[in-house]
Amino acid sequence: MNALMPSATAPLFALAEPFAPLFDPFGFGRAAADYWRDSVERSILYWDVMRQRGNEYLEHIEKTRPTVLGFDTDIVMEGETLPRPVNYELLRVHPPEGVETDELARPFVVVDPRAGHGPGIGGFKPDSEIGIALRAGHPCYFIAFMPYPVPGQRVEDVVEAEVTFLRHVAELHPDSEKPMVVGNCQAGWQIMMAAALEPELFGPILIAGAPLSYWAGERGKAPMRYTGGMTGGSWATHMLSDMGDGLFDGAWLVQNFERLNPANTWWDKQYNLYAHVDTEADRYLQFERWWGGHVVLGGEEIQYIVDNLFVGNRLSTAQLVTSDGRRIDLRNVRSPVVVFCSQGDDITPPPQALGWVRDLYDGVDDIIANEQTIVYCVHDKTGHLGIFVSGSVSRKEHAEFTANMDYIDVLPPGLYETTVSKASERPDAELIERDYLLEFSTRDLDDLNQVVKHSPEDELRFATVARVSEINLGLYRQFLQPWIRAVSTPESARWMRKMHPNRMGYRLLSDRNPMMSSLPVMAESVRKHRHELGDDNIFRVYEDIGSSLISRSLDAWRVLRDRALEKAFLDLYGQPLLQSLVGLKGAVEGERQVPGSEPERRRFIQRRQQEVREQVAQGGAHEAVMRSVIFVLGGAPATDGRNFRRLQASRSELEPELRLEDFKHLMRDQFFILKQDREAALEAIPELLKGLDAKTIDGHIEHIEHVLAASGELSEHAAARFERIKALFGKARPATRRTARRSGGASGNSSAKTSPASGTSAKRGTRQSASEASRVEGQAQAAPKADAEPADAPAAKAQARTEAKPAAEAKPETKPEAKPEPKPAVDAKTEAKPETKPESKPAAETKPEAKPETKSEAKPAADAKTEAKPEAKPEVETKPVAEAEPKAAQAATPASREGGNDAEKAPAATRRRSTGSPRGQRRKR
Repeated sequence: MNALMPSATAPLFALAEPFAPLFDPFGFGRAAADYWRDSVERSILYWDVMRQRGNEYLEHIEKTRPTVLGFDTDIVMEGETLPRPVNYELLRVHPPEGVETDELARPFVVVDPRAGHGPGIGGFKPDSEIGIALRAGHPCYFIAFMPYPVPGQRVEDVVEAEVTFLRHVAELHPDSEKPMVVGNCQAGWQIMMAAALEPELFGPILIAGAPLSYWAGERGKAPMRYTGGMTGGSWATHMLSDMGDGLFDGAWLVQNFERLNPANTWWDKQYNLYAHVDTEADRYLQFERWWGGHVVLGGEEIQYIVDNLFVGNRLSTAQLVTSDGRRIDLRNVRSPVVVFCSQGDDITPPPQALGWVRDLYDGVDDIIANEQTIVYCVHDKTGHLGIFVSGSVSRKEHAEFTANMDYIDVLPPGLYETTVSKASERPDAELIERDYLLEFSTRDLDDLNQVVKHSPEDELRFATVARVSEINLGLYRQFLQPWIRAVSTPESARWMRKMHPNRMGYRLLSDRNPMMSSLPVMAESVRKHRHELGDDNIFRVYEDIGSSLISRSLDAWRVLRDRALEKAFLDLYGQPLLQSLVGLKGAVEGERQVPGSEPERRRFIQRRQQEVREQVAQGGAHEAVMRSVIFVLGGAPATDGRNFRRLQASRSELEPELRLEDFKHLMRDQFFILKQDREAALEAIPELLKGLDAKTIDGHIEHIEHVLAASGELSEHAAARFERIKALFGKARPATRRTARRSGGASGNSSAKTSPASGTSAKRGTRQSASEASRVEGQAQAAPKADAEPADAPAAKAQARTEAKPAAEAKPETKPEAKPEPKPAVDAKTEAKPETKPESKPAAETKPEAKPETKSEAKPAADAKTEAKPEAKPEVETKPVAEAEPKAAQAATPASREGGNDAEKAPAATRRRSTGSPRGQRRKR
């Protein structure tokens, strides 16, 4: 109770101050007097703010190019000068003082919605989409529009104008990447239409709060989707356009938005201003200048939008066709699409923002085959306007989208969900350079269905609405339209717009109303002698409680209204009889066919898959590194831009001539190859690295490790994948010359026994592992250099020894070698005991039945017997060589390892020359 009691305040009269506690011991009287005075002052200030709002409204609508953009701009191109003129224009946004932009950076183009309001909401304050992009150093452009359309203007004309604007921006920045385009609300579907018609002009696309699938929604939410059905279709829109002499007042759209939340429209917004009039006035006036800046749409424009989008839902089903016969298919968009929506949005709920993905694709494989990258982010609570107006959203989500746009641009095709987390709250905070981290997780359509909540029964109901709308529109045009157009004039249309309730509220509360003339004087006096009241005043607390009760009552009424509207819609358009009357089946026998399931689409996917298969073994080190990074990161539960930024930095150092566009294509191609046949793609990595030396391969491994380390410690699954990549790179490592000598010519005792063993060792030496190669190199470096000179004698003997047994290599296919060659340890043992090995070698050659020294030499010895048995003389000739070999080998091995003389090359050269018959070879010797 003490918290509700008033604090010591000034008494009503200064003379009664000492006696106030005697007459008001609990302070209720003083609290009431203070509250009464504060409420009167707040009332005067509130109405003065409303007066200022009306004045700003009148000033705003009288401008030729009204905008609430908070930055200086220059007109770059006017839509009125285009072959198909429109009321749009392209503006160049200048950065504020102290902010510099890089002309080589990717340009940003922001498009505001033309849904009843004026332009500029995407950049009306520093913490906005444009403000964030400017601070990031990007040159920014803004596509604005004027209050009235050009006569005869159509939606197609606007789309073509936006394409022309984008082409001009690309020409102004020829050395930059393709522009990133941001489409807010209604501008989002316009941008998607333009990107479907001219996909090569667009960089990444961000659509914020943009409805693309108008039939989608969750029951109990999104009541606006039922509006078209409850009014009988689009005939009412056509009637309002006819009454407006071919123009549709945007105030009707704003009124529909306001009716969605009557508690906020009729009470909360106004009470918040009244309760905090000392601090909220500037923010309120700034927002109302945009919210009240109503614009006018052409009758053809709004009818096209309602018939094809709101009621017909033809955009998300690839049913729209332009006047010149081009189909508007969102699957033609080649740029990454980022869909930003919110659970708190009652104008564009997440199902309407994301339902188009499900409408167009059978699954993620279909998205990948179409080479599309779709990223979606679902905010948990912000409202529709907060998606592209809220300062906190701009500093968090929009700032991260801007910072990671290059990473999004190179993301492999697929469906991703992104989340934003605070860096300080993560365990790997020391690895994060920014305040927030944007992470990407792969998703499939089952995950998306949890958001979209598709219902085949509801889809059939909306299809019924579309048919009923066509019927009613035809009846209106036949019977009512001629009469309405006959009585409508430009002057009557102008007065109808002026008398709209939303417009009248601004006009009446302005200086043009004589009854408001004394209000500015009273407000100025109150501001000079303001007595603010603390929040602990008991009557102020009761005021807040009363306001909350009013707001909750309006919310309860809204819920009741929406439920009644939904039930009426479901019952009316769910009747099998009505569905049959309009030409639809009375029962759901199957869902609407997805456009992607058409035969020609399947053939396209098959051709694309065949092209990918042919590219598995094509390329070089760039392809191998990129393929490896994608494979390893594919084993992580989520990825983020840190790996990309490090990979991009390394790319700039190693390959500065490789453009981001080429880098993007490289990443996408390698992703497709891995997706098509992962095992074949991985096994082809050694082939891609063929011809590189060990040092270069090691550098590539270090590069991959450096990239992967950017996001912290790898998960267990990703680490296992990286180990496999290391093994594949190890296979591609070429054997050094020392390794070949160790396996072939340097191990004299083993090679002296049989030439097949020597030949096999030389060949297999090139396939030694990296660790064995390093060990052999270490032994070579440790060998003394003083023994270099005696190398020529064993070289000649090794050549003679090899020529003495050519028959063993002449027919290797008759008896394939089944055992591996001796390990290096055997060679070391042979060198350690030179006195005993030479004595046993002649016996092994003349008597193959005897037990060989090692298993690997048994079969070659047998082969030697088979070929050389008729002639015994060569074996007698080779005996002295075998006896002299060990001691010479000990002297020659260090030199051959150190100097690289002919001792290691002789066996291979001799094998190339030994193509004649065994008898001829013996005659030569």
